[in-house]
Amino acid sequence: MSFLKKGYEELWKAIIRPPREVYDPLDLGPAEFSLENKTFQRTDLDLYNSRGLRLACSHFEPIREERVSEKLPCVIYLHGNSSSRLEALTATQVLLPVNITVFCLDTSGSGLSEGDFISLGWYERDDLSTVVEFLRVSGKVSCIGLWGRSMGAATSLLHGDRDPSIAGMVIDSPFCSLSRLSDELARTYSKIPGFIVSVAKSMIRKTIKKKAGFNINDLEPIDHVNKCFIPAMFICANGDMLISPSHTHDLYAKYAGDKSLSIVEGDHNSARPQYVLDSIAIFFYNTLQCESISSQAKIGNLLIKTGEEELIYDDNKNREHLNSSYVDSINIFSDGLFGPDNENKQNLANLSVPMVQKVEPKKEVQNVNLLDL
Repeated sequence: MSFLKKGYEELWKAIIRPPREVYDPLDLGPAEFSLENKTFQRTDLDLYNSRGLRLACSHFEPIREERVSEKLPCVIYLHGNSSSRLEALTATQVLLPVNITVFCLDTSGSGLSEGDFISLGWYERDDLSTVVEFLRVSGKVSCIGLWGRSMGAATSLLHGDRDPSIAGMVIDSPFCSLSRLSDELARTYSKIPGFIVSVAKSMIRKTIKKKAGFNINDLEPIDHVNKCFIPAMFICANGDMLISPSHTHDLYAKYAGDKSLSIVEGDHNSARPQYVLDSIAIFFYNTLQCESISSQAKIGNLLIKTGEEELIYDDNKNREHLNSSYVDSINIFSDGLFGPDNENKQNLANLSVPMVQKVEPKKEVQNVNLLDL
């Protein structure tokens, strides 16, 4: 009996109490640092959500002497399950050089924040609301964007349809339905008969409702996307064995706003290729209206000169000058990324924001962590 009890406890804890990533704040790096000949600072702070839980947060931005404007656009990075704000360090490398500040947090129940349980987006969206409200009244932020991975991507979708003021969202490896995801994982990684899985899910749902105060059957980001009109960039890995790429495809198909879809090599936890990171930077550069505060920006090997309304490749091999009456109407495509899928190209061509895709060498596929939703 104790064996069955332990096994059942492991099942519900895998959903709302997976291993917590514990780290030293020093892992976030120095409080002041240089990047591409500019100096930036990190401010660590605590916010309190609507449930009174402390949220450990950090804001990366230029030092005061090097700010090009009192108010700068900001991207809020939302981490995945069993993770923390350390994930956002990659985002700082591509966004800070183009005058986009980065705000990150350990959502409740994760990292160094308070909370006994996570909720895979249910309560995390209220943590996000707390951050958005803080930034709105800070006097230091203009437009706000969201960049979420896995659980953070689901959180962004759950928040997006209730906050149309968000300027753009990057949605990386989301799930469209927790119920559907749990069924898929049960079929893939266990030989338990379906009727037993159904009984176990019912029991787990009641346990989680009692302990964490939410119904896992209500976690359905797919029910929110047809009411969200925020420009969105969807990303998934073709080898994702944890959250099937079909979840991203279904969300993308039903999404109401301007949208694009990038399918990359790798799995759920693979590092995203540099060309995808550059595309994310360009996406936010346009949706967050960065051209209003800076006449040009260098992203990867691309130089965007908004004052002269041209996009320039800054390397000799691929140097091009693309003149356009509107920078935000430029779209560059690569058959190396999209292959013969003309429908995928056409979907992107209809966007009002640019998607510049460049082919990089394939990354080695990493091992899948089944707890990293």
